[in-house]
This record gives sequence, structure tokens and C-alpha cells, in this order.
Amino acid sequence: MTNRNLIGDAGSCAKALVVACFAGVIGLGGLQSALAKGPVPGMQSKKQEPPKEAEPQEESDAKMPALKFKMKDIEGNEQDLTQYYGDVVLVVNVASYCGFTPQYKGLEAMYRKYKKKGLVILGIPANEFGKQEPGTDSEIREFCTKKYDVTFPMFSKVVVKGEGICPMYKYLTSKEAGHKFGGEIPWNFNKFLIDRTGHVVGRFEHRVAPDATEFVEAVEAQLKVKRPADAPSAKAKKTGKKSKKQ
Repeated sequence: MTNRNLIGDAGSCAKALVVACFAGVIGLGGLQSALAKGPVPGMQSKKQEPPKEAEPQEESDAKMPALKFKMKDIEGNEQDLTQYYGDVVLVVNVASYCGFTPQYKGLEAMYRKYKKKGLVILGIPANEFGKQEPGTDSEIREFCTKKYDVTFPMFSKVVVKGEGICPMYKYLTSKEAGHKFGGEIPWNFNKFLIDRTGHVVGRFEHRVAPDATEFVEAVEAQLKVKRPADAPSAKAKKTGKKSKKQ
């Protein structure tokens, strides 16, 4: 007997069993009993594969992770940093009585030169390094405005290292945050570069001046990248309306 005949006989057997059930030759219980003894020749059951577990989403795939924070500006008003999504953002921890305080001048010059292209500088006062930012927010505002004519956004003084570190700096300095620029800040005027999608793409220490070639080139490279279509600034440009920013 050929294999084809065997297959044909098995199929016929299966069909005959089902037909016999409906014809009343054997009852439904008889069919269930027959099936319980094993699969009927010629009848195949579809094997169900277990559902696949969703792969965990990497931090780098999250939308604007470095901007998902709210902080008070130097006037005491709460600011949602997601408003800067679509811009190139520099986050700088500043101090009024530091050997690097004159970097305010270079940062302000860079801000004025590139702000129309989408550069935003966030000045974050901190007193963790040499106690060189001891003043109140109003004193800090008066100092940087009168001495360096700072016009870029300034924020309320926070902790950027150690116990009580603010959420944004906890993310920026974490080595488990999903970016490769983590690590404690060593001194005032450390600079984090955030791209238009809200991801950390660079870090420059205090000794890197705002007019340093490597720093300027890194900022310019990010400014050349097109704004995401869903960014507030891109939507505002399309509709002719100004985006709401500090």
C-alpha cells in the first residue's frame, strides 16, 4: 500500500467518524471518547504559539527624556521644559563668584547669535562648588543682568550634585539614564548639549569656553538638524503664530 493510500484511508476514517456521530450511529459522547484517546488519523490540530512578550523600550527611544521636567525660573514661575522640544538646548550650572563666571559673556554672545536658529541656553544657579553661588534668586538675577546683560532663561537655584539633587540633574548625571554623558559634575559651568528631540548628545566641562572651536562646532551641527514636525516652534512657524516660551 502506498503512502498516498495510507493518507487517503486516514482521511476517510476521520470523515467517517464525524459522519457517524451526526447520523446517530455513535453519540456525541462516543466521538468525545474517541478523540480523548488521541488525535484521529488525518485530523490535525493547529498548534498555538505562546504570545510574544513586548520588548522593553530603550530610554533612547523615549520622546524628549532630557526635557520632561518642570522647574521654577528665577522669577519663581514654574516652567515646563518640554516647551523647548524642537530647540537645541544648552543646560549650564552657573555661579556668580567663580573663576569661570566670565563665561556668562561668551554664553550670552552665543545665545544672541544663534537664538533665531533655535538655540536656548538655560542658566541653572547652584552652590555645590566652593559655595560660589550663595545669593538669593533675586540677587543672582540682578548680578547676571547688570554685569553680563544676560537675556537667556535663568532658573531658580537648585542642587546639582549629591543629596537633594534636582530631578533634571539626576537624569543628566546618571550613568543609567540611557545616554553616555553621565557622571557627577566637577565644577561650575558644566555644559550639557541637548538636541532638538530632547536627547543629551554632548557634554563639555567648565574649562571649555563658550567660544572653543569644538564647542561651537557641536552646537552648530545640532542647529543644522531640522526641527521635528510636532515641535511647538515648528507648529507655530507653520501657522504663523509665536510659540509660548519663557
